[in-house]
Parts: sequence; structure tokens; C-alpha cells
Amino acid sequence: MSSPLAGRRILVTRERPGDLGAMLAARGAEVVHVPLIRIVEASDGGSSLRRELDRLDGYDWLVVSSVPGAERAGPAAHSGRVRLAAVGSTTARMLADLAGRPVDLIPPIQRATALAEALIEVAGSDARRILVAQGDLAEGTLVGMLTAAGHVVTAVEAYRTVLRHPQPEEVADVDALALASGSAARAWAEAVGTATPPVVVAIGPTTARVAREHGLKVTAVAADHSLEGLVTELERQLGDQPS
Repeated sequence: MSSPLAGRRILVTRERPGDLGAMLAARGAEVVHVPLIRIVEASDGGSSLRRELDRLDGYDWLVVSSVPGAERAGPAAHSGRVRLAAVGSTTARMLADLAGRPVDLIPPIQRATALAEALIEVAGSDARRILVAQGDLAEGTLVGMLTAAGHVVTAVEAYRTVLRHPQPEEVADVDALALASGSAARAWAEAVGTATPPVVVAIGPTTARVAREHGLKVTAVAADHSLEGLVTELERQLGDQPS
């Protein structure tokens, strides 16, 4: 039985389609890849991150919340005592590949709040030193929760996100828009406006909130806040739509 995504044009705004593009293509979708952001070096050229990575053994945990963060911090974690945590399986896989060892903590739900809750539970009552490598647009939820729990958190800008403005024809004639992050929703609103394809699915409530705050109409939010959950929700929504 074919997927409801077969023959449908699904717009993916990530810098690289990656696992999301592969999952959609495996279900017969036509992946329309229109990156709205470019990842560039941190505003200080990466010096702050390099400084903290040079003393990584002084930290109990290294936390990354995105693939670009994993790419920049992972190689420094190849050896040493620091434990590794990541949001989402794709980010965790990149971090593990570059660090050459397994990631110690991956929350079951791909959200910063879920990672913070899991890390707080694992760390226990003792204050831990935690290095968070993140992008310039990262929300303060993760760092705030860890700090409020009594941990000593150093948050470092690992990269910057730069907006790209697509041509109108690049985003036309698609069946659905897959929003995999709050930054993607923000970038869509800033680069394209509030007009969207007929179906807009957000990976989780945080992404949906950002989208709505920027005037986008969100059709549905994935029940499982993961890439797999995002694809499943796209199937559900498009299964109810005429092809």
C-alpha cells in the first residue's frame, strides 16, 4: 500500500535535507528542498568555543542541540571524561561519529525541554559543570532550566544562522511545508511572509508556537516530536487531502 505522500510535493527548508528528505523520499514524496538559512561561523570566529573546548575536561557534560553544533564541538570530545548529550537522533549520530564514542544521553522527545529534564534527572542533586554549544538563535529554555536546577552552565555560540531569501517560484506549487524547527518557522516568515502551502506541519509545540507568533497558520503538530513523527503527521494530513 502506497503512502499518502506518494507523488506529493513536500517543501523542506533545512540547510540540508538529510534524514528528513530521505524519509520523505522513501515514502514516494517529491522533496522540494528550499533552504532558508545558511550556517556560518560564530560572530567571534569560533574563538569562544575553541577556548571552552580546550578545557573540556573541566566539564561534566557537553550538550549540543543541533547538527551544526555537533559538527563544531564533536571532534574535541574524542577523548576525556566529559559525557555527551544531544537533542534528536540525527544530532546524536553526528556527535557520536565525530567524537568516536556513543552519546550518553538522548531524550525520547526531540525538544530542548526534554533534554533538560532528562539531564537534570541523570545529574541528580549535585551541581554539574555543563557546556552548551548552540546557535545564535537558540532560545534560552535549555540553559535556563539547567541553571535553575543548580548546575553551572556555560553557553557558547558555536555558529550563526543567516537568512536566505528564495525566489517566489521556488516555494510555489507545493502540497505541504515541513517545519522542523522554530528557526525554520521564523526564517519562512521573514523570507517569504505569512503565505504558506495548504498544509503546514510542525515538529513540535515550540516550533508551532514560533510559527504562529510570526503569523503562520499551522495545520498540525506532530504527536511524536521527531523527524519520524513529522513525516507520520504529514502522511496523516495529506491522507485527508485530495491529491
